[in-house]
Amino acid sequence: MWESEGESISGREYGNGVIGSSKHGVKTEGFERRDQSWYVATDIPSDLLVRVGDASFHLHKYPLLSRSGRMNRIIYESRDTELNRVELDDLPGGPEAFELAAKFCYGIAVDLTAANISGLRCAAEYLEMTEDLEEGNLIFKTEAFLSYVVLSSWRDSILVLKSCEQLSPWAENLQIVRRCSESIAWKACANPRGIRWAYTGRPAKVDSPKWSELKESSPNRNQPVPPDWWFEDVSILRIDHFVRVVTAIKVKGMRFELIGASIMQYASKWLPGLLKEGVGDENRDSGIWKGGSLHMIVVGSKDDIPNIQMREQRMIVESLISIIPPQKDSVSCSFLLRLLRMANMLKVAPALITELEKRVGMQFEQATLPDLLIPSYNKSDTLYDVDLVQRLLEHFLVQEQTELSSPSRQSFSEKHGYEGSPRTSGPNAKMRVARLVDSYLTEVSRDRNLSLTKFQVLAEALPESARTCDDGLYRAVDSYLKAHPTLSEHERKRLCRVMDCQKLSIDACMHAAQNERLPLRVVVQVLFSEQVKINNAIANNALKDAAAESHYQPVISTRKALLEGTPQSFQEGWATAKKDINTLKFELESMKSKYRELQADMDNLQRQFEKITKPKQTSAWTSGWKKLSKLTKMTPYENQDMGSQVPAQSEQPRKAPRRWRNSIS
Repeated sequence: MWESEGESISGREYGNGVIGSSKHGVKTEGFERRDQSWYVATDIPSDLLVRVGDASFHLHKYPLLSRSGRMNRIIYESRDTELNRVELDDLPGGPEAFELAAKFCYGIAVDLTAANISGLRCAAEYLEMTEDLEEGNLIFKTEAFLSYVVLSSWRDSILVLKSCEQLSPWAENLQIVRRCSESIAWKACANPRGIRWAYTGRPAKVDSPKWSELKESSPNRNQPVPPDWWFEDVSILRIDHFVRVVTAIKVKGMRFELIGASIMQYASKWLPGLLKEGVGDENRDSGIWKGGSLHMIVVGSKDDIPNIQMREQRMIVESLISIIPPQKDSVSCSFLLRLLRMANMLKVAPALITELEKRVGMQFEQATLPDLLIPSYNKSDTLYDVDLVQRLLEHFLVQEQTELSSPSRQSFSEKHGYEGSPRTSGPNAKMRVARLVDSYLTEVSRDRNLSLTKFQVLAEALPESARTCDDGLYRAVDSYLKAHPTLSEHERKRLCRVMDCQKLSIDACMHAAQNERLPLRVVVQVLFSEQVKINNAIANNALKDAAAESHYQPVISTRKALLEGTPQSFQEGWATAKKDINTLKFELESMKSKYRELQADMDNLQRQFEKITKPKQTSAWTSGWKKLSKLTKMTPYENQDMGSQVPAQSEQPRKAPRRWRNSIS
């Protein structure tokens, strides 16, 4: 991890870390400390007492006056000619920085390090130790060390920027913050393959080299450097300095996925309980309050958090919202929702909350139910903030409509195919959101203070095409009816209108048919829908045996999509329903065979009846001709039976019959 002050890179390593004055008027061997007072180790008695905070410095006027313009003005412009006491309570860097500046004035060698350079540079500016008083004064020495030593080292730049937190506004006015931020940004955007210096993300066994120095003998030289190697280092900075670094990194062209990941890493350190448990071992080792602490913060009253801590966390949340990259998948939707939860709790500016809600709407299909259960921190009577989820859903629908109207608009991840970038859009995204909303409605419907209007508006916000199955919506309706038993008949009918009975699965229909909480009219609709589904299933199976594959393939795909959209709880009894369908099919086949037998018997009876009742319509010509033909064809025995009506002709030869063209008269 970070090296201590004793292990930090001193100025000697770079050849100019030890500075001192070339001339001094008082010969001394150093400073001696007694309690809170410093004394110069010399035989000459001190004639000036300088108070810096709680520390007292017993010094001499001449060394200070010869190198400090401010001390000159204080002493010579004072009306008291015998002034021997000076108060410097507003000196940047405090007693530590003034001690080093006083040693420099006495010609004592001062060891410059990354830990003390920023305070000493600000103190030199405060004391006006310029080149006008002496060549090579403290301002020149410290400025050279900053420019040529600190800014060339990754770790020293981080340390100096961290030390600037107590030096505002001096460090800002002297451009120390800007220069360190630019240096960190340049190094963070470097190609990881070319990195040879040690960094915090990997334990270092060697000293931090210069930016331009290559450690060929480093034992970790051949190990690959991860692209997020700089996350841990920059996450130790204060929020305003972190924003400066991230802004500079954006300008340098860093990938927005890495910027978003660094923001989430920073939030895990400075916003306790924001992220889920198990994000990283390094956070657990550093004592970060994680995991279940989020629920502790949410359930507890906001008065439990000290006001100072609330202000600090509010500033962090507002700053993080302002620097999140605008691309869709720069940070996860879960992180955005947890940040939104904390923003509502800390009363963040409404404009920033609205911006964060729009960002969540862009990735709403990636949300999970636990992240949506955001408590209501306003004066609402409901336990959860249902209005917030309604706004998130509206932002999602607006975004979907915008993408449909402009199909050419794609995120950077979709164009370049980065890993981890979800590609759910269009109908699939709406179906995911529909299942999410149904689960959310089921959860919040248990709240007795949830009004029917809010439930209905949220349930009907999505278009009908977003749901292929209304089982989840039915579960939410049933849960609401169970938690609100005092609803009138009209209100129950109004509630049930949010679902479509024809989109319920067979198991859902079976459950609804026995549900006493539903209105009678809805139960009838469910029974009718169930009967239609069974008939369609039987018809589809008959078509499967008789029709070609192209004829029944759409039916199968539709049933498959319906089953996929059915929740797990209603699919558990699907095997029983299939057995019932097979039994009905067998009975139907038996009835068909009996029907065919009865139909055949009916046809025979119909033909016999037609023969009996059919009238014989014959003309006189046809009747006379049939009688004559019958007489000519009779045998002799038949003629004898007829008696005297016809003479015997057996002994006479038979004559040839007349031709048709001859007359019968």
